[in-house]
Amino acid sequence: MTAEPRIRTDFPRKVRSIENVFIPMRDGARLAARIWLPEDAETAPVPAVLEYIPYRKRDFTRHRDSVMHPYVAGHGYACVRVDLRGSGDSDGVLTDEYLAQELQDGCDIIEWLAAQDWCTGKVGMIGISWGGFNGLQVAALRPPALAGVISLCSTDDRYSDDIHHMGGCLLGDNLSWSSVMFSYNSLPPDPAVVGDRWRDMWRQRLEGSGLWLETWLRHQRRDDYWKHGSVAEDYAAVQCPVMAVSGWTDGYSNAVFRLLEYLRVPRKGLVGPWSHKYPHIAVPGPAIGFLQETVRWWDTWLKDIDTGVMDEPMLRVWMQDSVPPTTSYTHRPGRWVGEPDWPSKNVSPRRFRLAEHGLEPADAEVEQVPVTIQSPLTVGLFAGKWCSYAAGPDLAHDQRQEDGGALVFESDPLDDPLEILGATVVELDVASDKPLAMVAVRLSDVAPDDKVARVTYGLLNLTHRNSRERPEAMVPGEFCRVRVKLNDAAQVFPRGHRIRVSISTSYWPLAWPSPSPVRLTIRAGSSFVDLPVRGRRAEDEHLRELEAPEGAAPAPRRHVEPGHHNWLLHRDLASDKSTLEVINDNGKVYLEDIDLEVENRAFEWYSSYNDDFLSPKGETRLIRGLKRGDWSVRTVAHTVLTSTETEFRINADLDAYENGNRVYSRNWNVTIPRDCV
Repeated sequence: MTAEPRIRTDFPRKVRSIENVFIPMRDGARLAARIWLPEDAETAPVPAVLEYIPYRKRDFTRHRDSVMHPYVAGHGYACVRVDLRGSGDSDGVLTDEYLAQELQDGCDIIEWLAAQDWCTGKVGMIGISWGGFNGLQVAALRPPALAGVISLCSTDDRYSDDIHHMGGCLLGDNLSWSSVMFSYNSLPPDPAVVGDRWRDMWRQRLEGSGLWLETWLRHQRRDDYWKHGSVAEDYAAVQCPVMAVSGWTDGYSNAVFRLLEYLRVPRKGLVGPWSHKYPHIAVPGPAIGFLQETVRWWDTWLKDIDTGVMDEPMLRVWMQDSVPPTTSYTHRPGRWVGEPDWPSKNVSPRRFRLAEHGLEPADAEVEQVPVTIQSPLTVGLFAGKWCSYAAGPDLAHDQRQEDGGALVFESDPLDDPLEILGATVVELDVASDKPLAMVAVRLSDVAPDDKVARVTYGLLNLTHRNSRERPEAMVPGEFCRVRVKLNDAAQVFPRGHRIRVSISTSYWPLAWPSPSPVRLTIRAGSSFVDLPVRGRRAEDEHLRELEAPEGAAPAPRRHVEPGHHNWLLHRDLASDKSTLEVINDNGKVYLEDIDLEVENRAFEWYSSYNDDFLSPKGETRLIRGLKRGDWSVRTVAHTVLTSTETEFRINADLDAYENGNRVYSRNWNVTIPRDCV
């Protein structure tokens, strides 16, 4: 599900497309690029804008690219979409994300672009997710021609705030995401681009890409592996202007706030209600004219035109109104608000005390009372996805389904509306009966009809309470103070609504559970929640209005087989088995201009039995295929992740087919020690 921008064809400059150009790297490898640039760029050079990702420019991102890049090119830019080394039609084998080779290649690409006759010598980088990551990472290497970055849905800290871990807990999306790349990396280049060598290149990828899940699971704490590519290690290394963008249903909104706080370059932050999509095609709405915003940013930093973009608030966010809980929204009601700086003097913490019978003002005199919780393993089945890719049906459902297995602290009905912006922090005085334990904390909005909508949440592996790099087991029965930072949020709690804090000892399958059931004891009365309360600003009424979404005409395509998307919860009461089934089947699509049929299907299952904390099982099966005339390739990637008390176990297999005949098959059986997880 995506928004549909208004199609524009009347651009200031006419655009031509170059389907494929091979860009030489310093070691002789060639990376495949598609370029859109003004027809007269050779006589009237333009700046270049680079998007550099592994998701196959030729086919899988063709539709999205056709809407975005010609639009920006029509405003006087050379837009360049490059396949990473080992992906799409580029040479080589891709063995992991954000490798030093990838970043060096990025610098080489920028140098090549700046030297072209049609380029002014200035280059910008734009990208969402992977492309948002490497935009920041390449910027930290300071290639001379890089003059600006737009980074969407990315992070500055690959361990603490990425798809792999959260608060030291292992995320279920770690399995999901590794499976996606397992599948992508299994595909060959297009013979129409690379010629007869396509089969040799395919074989190299099948044999050499590896099982990324194994690599990632061998790094369960914040070691040098995760520090590489984390610009949080040295924010000062980034010395070009940065626009950071995300959405409230995306997994990466926190990084926007940190980048605004810690970078020391011209910077802007934008957070809408969106999922993991570019904001001109994103849901929940309202989608915005994001391509117009990118042109304003590039005009400022690549053409030295004063567009007024730096006169506007440093941070602009969609302040969300209260809505009933559901797993999918097409539109989130709310309003745009702005802050001139971040952190903002207009946001201050309001402290509440977690008391035996609810949330009380911090200055209330309440008795310190120990309360305990040992959550069912199934708390988390209604949590939705760590990172929503389509804003449904993967959002958190009514939290009453979860709160029966949690400690609940709730305020009285509010006398006045309360507005938050930023990070809620919960401070717990807590003890565990086991050395390995996790805690999940949720902040929710309780309506007068008792429906409970999750506003934000946070996780903490309690062995990481003092350090992400050097975890320490809990001493059973010994109390300690821990801080759980919840994801940043912007939300209005209306008058008459109640604020709820819920605490559980499991959150499966969003996070992998502890190896055994855990009972936590929390001292009510000496535990607190700090809400980032924002005062309303009259200036919000005068923010510049964002335009409606626009884009270039999309590449022609038609569905050969329709897709199907759903989240299904199966409860087998006879065996006490619970299974969350995720269907992300995009069917088959025919790309008319390159005569190519593309198949893309993904299925996931997350199951557990009763309260057996060693029973959780994650399983994925991804199918991708390409077909043109009598040429047909198809791959099936299958992964299963389980655990014992002391280790993780991976069983995976990869099969590749050419014209219906299996031409490659490999199996993996791997055990990896658990490291305080």
